[in-house]
Amino acid sequence: MIDPGRGSRRLGAGVDAAVERRMPFVALGIMAVFCVFLVRLFQLQILEGDDLRRRSESNSVRTLRLEAPRGDILDRHGREIATTRPAFGVQLMPSELRDPDRTFAALGRLLDEDPEALRAAYGEPRGRARFQPVRLRGDLSLDDRARIESHRFALSGVVSDQRPRREYVGGDVAAHLMGYLGEIRRDQLEKRTYADYRQGEVIGQSGVEKRLEADLRGRDGGRNVVVNVAGRVLETIDEIEPEPGHRVVLTIDFELQKAASLGFLPDVLGEPAKMGALVALDPRNGDVLALVSRPAFDPNAFAGGIDAESWERLVNDEWQPLQNRAISGQYPPGSTYKPFVAAAALQEGLIDPDTREFCPGHFRLGRRTYRCWKKEGHGAVNMHVAIVRSCDVYFYKTGLALGVDRLAFFARGFHLGRLSDVPLPQEKPGLVPTSWWKERRFGEPWQGGETVSVSIGQGFNLVTPLQMALAYGAIANGGRIVQPRLLLRVEHRDGGVVEGPAPADRGSVPVDPEHLLRVRQALRGVVQEPHGTGGRARLPDVEVAGKTGTSQVVRLEHTEHLEEDEVPIRYRDHAWFVAFAPVEEAEIVVAVLVEHGGHGGSAAAPIARRVLETYFAGKQQPLIETDLAMLASPSDHAHHEVLLAGR
Repeated sequence: MIDPGRGSRRLGAGVDAAVERRMPFVALGIMAVFCVFLVRLFQLQILEGDDLRRRSESNSVRTLRLEAPRGDILDRHGREIATTRPAFGVQLMPSELRDPDRTFAALGRLLDEDPEALRAAYGEPRGRARFQPVRLRGDLSLDDRARIESHRFALSGVVSDQRPRREYVGGDVAAHLMGYLGEIRRDQLEKRTYADYRQGEVIGQSGVEKRLEADLRGRDGGRNVVVNVAGRVLETIDEIEPEPGHRVVLTIDFELQKAASLGFLPDVLGEPAKMGALVALDPRNGDVLALVSRPAFDPNAFAGGIDAESWERLVNDEWQPLQNRAISGQYPPGSTYKPFVAAAALQEGLIDPDTREFCPGHFRLGRRTYRCWKKEGHGAVNMHVAIVRSCDVYFYKTGLALGVDRLAFFARGFHLGRLSDVPLPQEKPGLVPTSWWKERRFGEPWQGGETVSVSIGQGFNLVTPLQMALAYGAIANGGRIVQPRLLLRVEHRDGGVVEGPAPADRGSVPVDPEHLLRVRQALRGVVQEPHGTGGRARLPDVEVAGKTGTSQVVRLEHTEHLEEDEVPIRYRDHAWFVAFAPVEEAEIVVAVLVEHGGHGGSAAAPIARRVLETYFAGKQQPLIETDLAMLASPSDHAHHEVLLAGR
């Protein structure tokens, strides 16, 4: 018999022998692995130790971007309109955030905010974004900042920062003039103008901030700092100081700007504020002294980044607070158009100063009757009286004698219906209608009744407040259309000064000076004579000339059966008043438009009077001008507080 145990013993002996033969090779393999580890350790510790040490140190170095303050914006007397102040915020460094739930809960308690809102603002940084700080909140109050600083080192990843923040003195007083700031958009980054900008930078998106972006923008700096694992700064390695933007001096008189803004506040407590626009300029050189649009917005709300809810509220507001009505609001000029009709008729020889027309209170053309604003009529009136008392019938007849195309020629000669090229974005041209325009636009011939409407500034006529200021400036200065000017000079960081554009004319009106003189004297009568419609703009020591106007929003038959306070606001007439003073050698023109304000004499003329009073009071007590460098610090804060309290 075969013994099975003997076979098993022989097999076991063979396996042991094979293992013993392989053991030296296993030992050699293990020794080889250890040798590799030892060689690598020698390489890391001895050969590459210094280099790796430097790399380790660089991993703890954080580069901080130092934003440059934008340049200050000053008025013509050195008063600050826009400046920059430090704003403190709180950030999170994603790569250093250890316990998100605890950190967001703690920040919510410290800032008195919803932790989930903070988490939403933080988002989900990935990749390289994990090594860039995420700003959760900016412009903290002193109390919030103190609480954050006292707990910051106990919260992983929390970093405080300081950035320059734009501040507009007076809030919304010069909102549409200054414009607002916003983060650069993707489509803007693709334009050559913004070739050296990067995502996340804040730029001027409208107004002066946009037009003078290249001058106001500074140059960012940076700082390399060493931080420990808690994010605490241990030392600063090196630093490049940011360079602030250039200082810009405008033609604006900020006191006049404030007075104009206050004029749109309600006269009686509880009434709504007035809507509309005002432009004041110097007819001698085109300097824009004030430019107001109401309703407005507070550009300070944009300086730190406006939230989506507030932006939607502004964009969807039916009264369009973002629109600059002074340059882009287009309105029928109403009776403020009559002086141009008179000047055209004088130039064409269709009337003379003594030509009289009888006004019975209405005018009939074909089967339609056109009314004068004064139902009982004005009787027999010449040109002077027709302008002073704003007789519609006189201008119905005069306009028909001229015809729409000759009217248009002279209106465009006063630069109505044309862009003024004011250095602000989004200006609109208005509209001066012609027979050719209507044929092209509607495919219909021009009708005589439409000329009747156009002759008193109704119908298709559309103008902007800026255009009316320039046109009346031409009446005041003897016939020159001045180029509106906003920039006086740019003061560079190195001490150099770049002067703004020199005063310039855009041409002369096609009316002889003697005819303009007669129109000017009639406009003087509107304010200074007993029966003038602009008496509420009269000043005690300065002669003022001007013209009231009321432009219809809807046809008269829709509202004539209602009392004025029964007509819904959106259907009430617009109120105009355009004035200049002194009558001879005028220094200032003021154009006021009050949307849905009713009558120009009662709604718009008092606002113009306020601006004129402020201007001439300032001349009697002139600002003692010193070197502008001494005026660079914030000033006029007391008046600012009064203004805001008034709001």
